[in-house]
Amino acid sequence: MAANSDDVISVSDKPSTKNNSGSQKVVLRKQVSLLDCVALGAGTIIGSGIFISPKGVLANTGSLGMSLIVWVVSGFLSIMGALSYAELGTTFVKSGGDFVFLLDGLSPLLAFLRLWTSIVSIRTGAWTVLSITFAKYALSPFFYSCDDTPFLAERLLAACALCLMFYVNCASVTWSRRVQVVFSAAKFVAILVIVFSGLVVLGQGGTTNFEHSFESSQNFEYTKLPLAVYYALFAYAGWQYLPQITEEIVNINRTLPYGLIISILLVSCLYTLTNVAYFAVLSPIEILSSNAVAVDYGRRVLGSFWWILSISVSISCMGSINGGLFSSSRMLFVASREGHLPKIASMIHIRRYSPLPAAAVMLPICLLMLTSDNVYKLLNFLSFSRWAFIALAVATIPYHRWKHPDAPRPFKIPVVIPIVFSCFALFVVVMSLYSAPVECGIGLAITAAGIPVYLVGVKWQTKPVWLVGMSESVTIFLQKLFLVICQEEKTC
Repeated sequence: MAANSDDVISVSDKPSTKNNSGSQKVVLRKQVSLLDCVALGAGTIIGSGIFISPKGVLANTGSLGMSLIVWVVSGFLSIMGALSYAELGTTFVKSGGDFVFLLDGLSPLLAFLRLWTSIVSIRTGAWTVLSITFAKYALSPFFYSCDDTPFLAERLLAACALCLMFYVNCASVTWSRRVQVVFSAAKFVAILVIVFSGLVVLGQGGTTNFEHSFESSQNFEYTKLPLAVYYALFAYAGWQYLPQITEEIVNINRTLPYGLIISILLVSCLYTLTNVAYFAVLSPIEILSSNAVAVDYGRRVLGSFWWILSISVSISCMGSINGGLFSSSRMLFVASREGHLPKIASMIHIRRYSPLPAAAVMLPICLLMLTSDNVYKLLNFLSFSRWAFIALAVATIPYHRWKHPDAPRPFKIPVVIPIVFSCFALFVVVMSLYSAPVECGIGLAITAAGIPVYLVGVKWQTKPVWLVGMSESVTIFLQKLFLVICQEEKTC
């Protein structure tokens, strides 16, 4: 998919970028601090999941007590995954996350299929769903008396939200970092409002729902427990994004592990306390019948100020979009640099020093998805493949240790952790295949469709001269249009 020739606008052809401090090289700078890592990690994890997933977890556990256990266990599993990615991120120093882990650790084809599924559904679909959720909750205070928000208004606002977040990430790395910190602080405040108000209710004697907490309120089947864990893990998803920006993290060997560990521990504690608050105010039956647990909680506790939580859910969704886009654009940037995408995606704006093409390339796909009513189904089709790739990425740790025992590993974890996590992730994949074989079959077909794309775009190196020339002409045109060039200095 990348041109074989280097016949693109060179460094000497670019306009001067001198300022008062002298000439600056066009490169992605190391400016992501520990605070940025925590804001990016925790802020990306806390999306709409904690406001939606409690219903799914409770429905598949059957009791309040078992539901809380599932949340704790899922948090522990996420910590194991985050520790594994911390070792991988400090072992493979290039940005790109699991794309690079699979590329350098296992197979270029697996790395490309991870990239392919992210572009066609996993990342784009997730952002589209988050933008729709943002619009739905942002509009709900204005359509309080209606059964649902108007479809057209919802999709238009979602499109505006997507365009805004893509613009921020294209325009400035500093902007996107600061926006993430602000959004993360706002969503932490919202969750703390839920936690503290729930603790007040408990302090006032609101413990009725916790009596006989392990008694099932329905015909419970233990075979549903994996599905409950699956819902909880959906709320914890996002910790795997942080290693995608390793080349921009200051003091990577220290900052990345600490950032991952702090963010996932913080989120795990907040999620458990938030569920305790939900159960202190809402009965299991009320939660199961709710379409928006956080909003129903707000109406019960905050009264006429319930809309605060509705807006908080919207802010939370925006923060997840921004964090996901910030990290995913680096995966595309590195994939292009490795020859898995057109060369234009590995270029940086000559004045803004942002990976503008890589950040902008998925916007049209997201906007196209907004026109469909089936975007949720598309996301479900490939959810199992996401866990399959995560399992393979984590399995790289024991394989890499066996194949390269003397390779430097600044952050090293007990090998049992990635083995246990990989086995569990594969178990989630198997359960997905068992519970939804048709959807997983469609997702498998979509994933397999990337194989011919890989063979033609990446593996085929002897492309016709006319095709190479056309690719070069398009690349140069886009360079002039976006004012971008290849990075002038290696960052890994």
